[in-house]
Amino acid sequence: MEGRAVLGCVQTSHLNFCFGLSVGLVISFLIASFSSLQTPLILTRKYAANQFDSYLSSRSLQEVAGTYEEMHEEMDKRLSKNEVKEVLFEDDHKHHDDDAVARKLAEEIRILCWVMTGPQNLDKKAIHVKKTWGKRCTKLIFFSSVTNNTFPTIGLNVSEGREHLTGKTMQAFKYVHDNFFDEADWFMKADDDTYFIMENLRYFLSSQDKMEPVYFGHHFKTIVRQGYYSGGAGYILSKETLRRLATTGQDPKFCRQDGGAEDAELGKCMQNLGVRTANSTDALGRSRFHCFDPETHLMGGYPNWYYKYDANGAKKGLESISDYSVSFHYIKPESMYSLEFFVYHLRPYGIVAGNQDLNRRVTSYTKNATQSDKVKN
Repeated sequence: MEGRAVLGCVQTSHLNFCFGLSVGLVISFLIASFSSLQTPLILTRKYAANQFDSYLSSRSLQEVAGTYEEMHEEMDKRLSKNEVKEVLFEDDHKHHDDDAVARKLAEEIRILCWVMTGPQNLDKKAIHVKKTWGKRCTKLIFFSSVTNNTFPTIGLNVSEGREHLTGKTMQAFKYVHDNFFDEADWFMKADDDTYFIMENLRYFLSSQDKMEPVYFGHHFKTIVRQGYYSGGAGYILSKETLRRLATTGQDPKFCRQDGGAEDAELGKCMQNLGVRTANSTDALGRSRFHCFDPETHLMGGYPNWYYKYDANGAKKGLESISDYSVSFHYIKPESMYSLEFFVYHLRPYGIVAGNQDLNRRVTSYTKNATQSDKVKN
């Protein structure tokens, strides 16, 4: 009996060992199989997380920056540390687009574009303006605090920093007036993270008078009696406006020469010179100039300050954005090329887009005249 008991114990031990060995082999196989999938799985999860994180970052930009002035600094921190390479678009010959109207407007409406940048942003941001929408300007100039003959940039006698943006803007417009006044009809200032659709700008200006004291942009209703325009969405000055700014506007009694919030200070200056703000919405009441990126204006989620500033009610969605939009702000270098692709290259097959009549009638400028309009140079 004892022999049988011992034999039974040995058999049981062998069975337990075999069972344990089998379970161990199965577990080892599963672990090995999972490990072979782990790398691509982790990479996929990391990629998705990064993409979602990027989306959250762009959405939270407005929340983190408490004021309009802080948003540029916050965006600069979030710029990709990797070099953004130029995307070459060389398929125009395959599009067969009829651009006769756009080419005619380009001949008739000359726009000088100057871009505010700095030495640290030439290769990070300004170069991508130069490679995308900037090439459609009649003349394109970059202003910095340092002259760069290679890029090139024109150096102004002003220090870098947001506290000196007013000085940079005033000096840049004066330089443009003194050197290029006869080479354009309209004069535009843009940031190096602003994207412009120049064809739409020319179409809008085709219904305006360059000899009127007027300027255009994304209208804010605070601080200045007639309001002022967002610096990031760009300013468009008429020939007469530039003349006043570069002459009487150099007097500190009329215009602050440096310091303060640049766009608001320019707005005060314009009002003092008798230069008027004007309605730039299209015939359906939709905005053309935008101080945020397209996604923000489509989806909303604006910062609290924007609801107090925007003159058109801080609307969102397709019903508030013109089909002939002119500008968008806070555009990352990568997104410059995305917009370039979507605007000029992506086409739905079989759909030929017709031109829309979205300009309002020529603005009656005399209705909003101020006492300062009596100032003549």
